[in-house]
Amino acid sequence: MDTERLKILIASPEVVPFAKTGGLADVSGALPNALAKLGHRVKVIMPKYGMVNQDKLGLSDVEANFPQIPVGDSKKDISAKRCISGRPHQVEWLFAANDEYFDREELYKDQSTGFDYHDNDQRFIFFSRGTLEILKALKWRPDIIHANDWQSALIVAYLRTLYAGDEFFKDTATVFSIHNLAYQGTFPKTTFEKIGVSKALFYPTSPFEFWGKVNFMKAGICYADVISTVSETYAVEIQSGSEYGYGLEGVLRSRNADLFGIVNGIDYGVWSPESDKLISHSFSPGDLSGKRKNKELLLKLCNLPLSKRDVPLIGIISRLADQKGFDLLAKIADELLALNLQLVILGTGDEKYHRLFTAMRAKYPKNISVNLLFDNSLAHLIEAGSDMFLMPSRYEPCGLNQLYSLKYGTVPIVRETGGLADTIQNYDPETGQGTGFVFKNYEASELLETVKLALRVYEDKKAWSELMQNGMKKDFSWESSARKYVELYGKALEKVRAGSGQGKEVPGQKQA
Repeated sequence: MDTERLKILIASPEVVPFAKTGGLADVSGALPNALAKLGHRVKVIMPKYGMVNQDKLGLSDVEANFPQIPVGDSKKDISAKRCISGRPHQVEWLFAANDEYFDREELYKDQSTGFDYHDNDQRFIFFSRGTLEILKALKWRPDIIHANDWQSALIVAYLRTLYAGDEFFKDTATVFSIHNLAYQGTFPKTTFEKIGVSKALFYPTSPFEFWGKVNFMKAGICYADVISTVSETYAVEIQSGSEYGYGLEGVLRSRNADLFGIVNGIDYGVWSPESDKLISHSFSPGDLSGKRKNKELLLKLCNLPLSKRDVPLIGIISRLADQKGFDLLAKIADELLALNLQLVILGTGDEKYHRLFTAMRAKYPKNISVNLLFDNSLAHLIEAGSDMFLMPSRYEPCGLNQLYSLKYGTVPIVRETGGLADTIQNYDPETGQGTGFVFKNYEASELLETVKLALRVYEDKKAWSELMQNGMKKDFSWESSARKYVELYGKALEKVRAGSGQGKEVPGQKQA
């Protein structure tokens, strides 16, 4: 399958550099370019949100006859914009446009209420069905449709239900990627009527039904030819029980033979200390002097004192939520900041953590800097200037910052879960092997002891330098991950060509 030049459509609700709330956008922005470099023909489609500036990005109108898209009892107009990037490996970026649904600055949440938009079900029904109609209007027949997360899961479901007899898509195979199973697109039973498929497809344990409600993620899992998620360990975890599976563990176990984990790659054109345009001082494994200069600049920008004695600096860039381990940090905050260290936090999230860290900053102004915002330049400087990077996640499907940290010689301290377990090797003081510090149990005391161990190793400059070098030598570039995705596309196509793909009649799955 490696020698076959595939036509691939990647459908995603968010894509860097156009719109982002999390790691899904990074993947959806980088994977297409890596696939194009391997010789495949790639298009990407996402909604045209208000933040997607047509003039600034040089978007052009797609000239085609688009039908209206049914959503429940109404029909909605759809149009499309496009731009092309990459020379000589081109990717075409498509934007499904409808001002009623997408001309909003925020992607999923209504800032006036703090809750999800009331019509999120309609918005992504429209996007999913609209994607298929845009392809037909363009007469571009993909070999593979790669849908991502609940917002595009219905594309997969439509292909195996409403469009199952459509000659245009008869040879198209589907891959559905789960980036975070905690967000499933669960809506009231009344949403099913808006989807437009046969009423017979909604019954207890059917692909669409989840405890009396409609679940977009479940439909994607049930109907996809192949399912992927963003690390091998997470692929196992989400089948193991409700803590990780969020009620879909039984469905996932029933698709075990078709479920694969692939660790995300990172774009070293953006995240490399040797070429990073957002840091003032470049550095490399052979010359780390620039890292010290970045640390001094970071301390200055964050109003933290520069000590004559080298105090270790720990960086955190994260959504401030329980999932990311901040409940553990809350329990040990005073003990942690009493240690000989400094801490820089960048991110936004739950209000309780905004209050916690604001209070800690007032109490320990020389030890902690709290930056409750998203600032890409500061994020790069934290990676470049910190000595360690902390990710004590309860669960972490893949994680990207630990990979950035390795490249910048910023030693990760992580919990053994998901992609963190797959990418960080625990340091062994006896052999000098390892790339970071890993703790197993989700306990505050264990986190604190692991930080203390890292601080002790930091005092041994020779050992610490070797540990930094271990991480900087690792290669998590997108090319390797892209080749693994191509293998998955091959598996999906083999199923369709053999007539064993997920067909029109998919048996209901029982919840765990």
